[in-house]
Amino acid sequence: MFQDDASQPRTPSPARPAAGPASLARGREFLSIPGPTNVPESVLGAMHRPAVDIYDDDLLDTTRRSLQDLKAVFRTEGSTYIYIANGHGAWEAALTNTLSRGDRVLVLESGRFAKGWGDQGDMLGLAVEVLPGGWRCAVDPAAVEARLRADRAHEIRAVLVVQIDTASGVVNDIPAIRAAIDAARHPALFMVDGIASIGCMPFEMDAWSVDVALTCSQKGLMMTPGLSFAAASAKAMAAHATAGLRTAYWDWTSRDMPENYRKFCGTAPEHMLFGLQASLGLLFAEGLENAWARHAALADAVQAAVAVWAEGGAMEFNILDPAQRAASVTTILTPGFDPQRLRAFAREQLGLVLGSGIGDLTGKAFRIAHMGYANAPMVMGTLGATEVALAALGVPHRAGGLGAAATALARHFAGPR
Repeated sequence: MFQDDASQPRTPSPARPAAGPASLARGREFLSIPGPTNVPESVLGAMHRPAVDIYDDDLLDTTRRSLQDLKAVFRTEGSTYIYIANGHGAWEAALTNTLSRGDRVLVLESGRFAKGWGDQGDMLGLAVEVLPGGWRCAVDPAAVEARLRADRAHEIRAVLVVQIDTASGVVNDIPAIRAAIDAARHPALFMVDGIASIGCMPFEMDAWSVDVALTCSQKGLMMTPGLSFAAASAKAMAAHATAGLRTAYWDWTSRDMPENYRKFCGTAPEHMLFGLQASLGLLFAEGLENAWARHAALADAVQAAVAVWAEGGAMEFNILDPAQRAASVTTILTPGFDPQRLRAFAREQLGLVLGSGIGDLTGKAFRIAHMGYANAPMVMGTLGATEVALAALGVPHRAGGLGAAATALARHFAGPR
């Protein structure tokens, strides 16, 4: 009789010979996408603990400290709020807390995300006007000033812009846009999405007279996705008093009440708050200014490598002006090859996850992130593996990108000894 011996110990069969070269992907996968980003082990460890009573003193203190710490991150004395939501939730919070149905808002286009914010406003019943821009350059402050000067009746109630657009890889000059609004003597609220920039480059909410600022947990703040944050100036709070779009979940008035559960419109996201405290602790231990300098140096390295590769003619920077390239992500156009083929090879054969082109750049670009929990070896590893993939796939490029990146990083340490 046939006996099923599945329960008996088996000697593993030798693996069949591979049809081609063995993959080099075994080991820790390198995540080099612009969100979610790498989460430090200490942050993951801080979240790995039992739940606590939502009225426990430890949780009350964690909430209080988180809201206070966010003031330091935004560089503001204004009010701060925590949402159990991604960045799109913070977008909605900003609009519903300050505006009313039919209000006109001016969206400053420089890629995908400011327009996405405007699309959300359109669904809420706002009159959304887009100041046309492009995907290859920053917002023109002069165009902002001209449009606001033309709005003599001051129908525009808010100006919406992103500091960094992760699709295009552009950085917008927030102080220059603020200066344009002031030059036009326009009273519109100034709202800035700092989702891909805060923690990665200078952001000064009060010094730049930003009225509403937003960010979220999974980029420069080195946390898991799921939390977003808003900060409001006194001017924004005054607008809130008469806003007609207020809803129970996003409402700042409710969240300013003393009971802790009101800070979250229900049960607090306990474990995310524990993780947030750990990630902010790392950021403050480094120092915000040092974190900004680290991101600038890593961006210089990535862009030095891409500049060399681009001499082969198969790729180019999406953002033409080097001064307008973001400190947190670099977007590379690929007119000479299929970027998905590069991304697939990098992941399957080398263990590297590169970002894809999105929006208008879908299938036309790839992205290298250098934000959050990232250091020189991580970026050099990403660039080295990318250069291997380019060579293995026969993509025309000039060799030496990794050396150019090393030279750029060495310049960061140049100076008096």
